[in-house]
Amino acid sequence: MGSVPTETRPRGFGSRGVFAILVVFAGAIVGGPLLAAALVLVWARLSGTPFRALGFVRPKSWTLTIAGGAAFGIVFKLVMKAVVMPLLGAPAINAPYHYLAGNTAALPGMIATVLVGAAFAEEVFFRGYLFERLEALLGTSRGALAATLVVSATLFAAAHYGGQGVPGVEQAAVTGLVIGGVYAWRKEIWTPMVIHAAFDLTALALIYRDLEERVAHWIFR
Repeated sequence: MGSVPTETRPRGFGSRGVFAILVVFAGAIVGGPLLAAALVLVWARLSGTPFRALGFVRPKSWTLTIAGGAAFGIVFKLVMKAVVMPLLGAPAINAPYHYLAGNTAALPGMIATVLVGAAFAEEVFFRGYLFERLEALLGTSRGALAATLVVSATLFAAAHYGGQGVPGVEQAAVTGLVIGGVYAWRKEIWTPMVIHAAFDLTALALIYRDLEERVAHWIFR
């Protein structure tokens, strides 16, 4: 049998394209989201993929994007903490990060990690890159978009198992679906980044102020 004709092969899935995907995923596994995001941006430049295909397009309103995304992220975190996670049987205290309670010295580093390593890097990889690659592979139908959303959220959830265990996977699965849905709706990556940053900074504030248990018991005692 001969090789698959170039015109029937999904864009960017030739031998070089597959190798690039393997390199990006290897970077994600070895170096985490920051290295993965850097590799994604390098890949986009070398492959001629426009950055707008990764969601880097100017939103209609920066004010709405920042203010609306921040408000959504804060409320989303509080709902997750007070309603969703208790229903899933998650502990009130996030044990892996409880060392941050009252730990002022650790705040600057964690804030930087949240803004750069999570809000920026994770969105570039899990939303921008995965959506672009899966769209190129599966197409743009509703079924393909649903599959893309599920795959990206599943990988996002799995990436949180090592550091946060099952509760982290459960939370990341829900947030991955919601933020991925926002990305699919808005067609730009800035809103998901702002939501992600606000969500994680709210989580950090709850831990630092030792308010996790109180918020987790707002509704369910």
